[in-house]
Amino acid sequence: MSSKGKRYTAVAKTVNPDKRYGVDEAVKLVKAAAKAKFDETIEIAMNLGVDPRHADQMVRGVVTMPSGTGKTVRVAVFAKGAKAEEAQKAGADLVGADDLAEIINGGKIEFDRCIATPDMMAVVGKLGKVLGPRGLMPNPKLGSVTMDVAGAVKAAKGGQVEFRVEKAGLIHAGIGKASFTEAQILANVKAFIDAVLKAKPTGVKGHYVKKIALSSTMGPGVRIELSDALGGGTEKAAA
Repeated sequence: MSSKGKRYTAVAKTVNPDKRYGVDEAVKLVKAAAKAKFDETIEIAMNLGVDPRHADQMVRGVVTMPSGTGKTVRVAVFAKGAKAEEAQKAGADLVGADDLAEIINGGKIEFDRCIATPDMMAVVGKLGKVLGPRGLMPNPKLGSVTMDVAGAVKAAKGGQVEFRVEKAGLIHAGIGKASFTEAQILANVKAFIDAVLKAKPTGVKGHYVKKIALSSTMGPGVRIELSDALGGGTEKAAA
């Protein structure tokens, strides 16, 4: 067995896969299990009782992590003139208009977030087939189509996390690093869960949140007790 396998086996023994832990204890276990030689990402996964094939059951949003994400986020901005200069001063990695569109159409996508001013959406709209599948299409509901490009760039680089439910009703995201303190990770976990709860669509019937789990990049998953995570148990796992 490889050393990686031995490491995982050792840390996995510290977690009972059949038990649901309180949020505080889950954070401690996940942080303690992050034994890799690199700074592992702390990840959250939520299983929701929704069918995103129906428009009234789509769950999508953006949340700012109070402790940041620990990740370097590369930001591209579609803007012209003064707004382009504003984006550059705010720290955008790529700024342009038709020239940036040509680069993207050529297959060179070296950014993690894409922001655009409203007047540039005619150009950006033509990139839907390229940006859409990667989750990079600017969206006014997520604050990435805006005239406040400086604010959007700073938010993206300062710890914003976008989330979107997948076909199977799953949402997962990186919400911090193993090097964070337990308090920092806990704050991010609570902020993320709260954002997903607030994004509850009108078409949901029955249980909205079914399962929540935390893990590090190389560590085992730790299931969270829903009544603790959701405050009072108003949402419970389906039987």
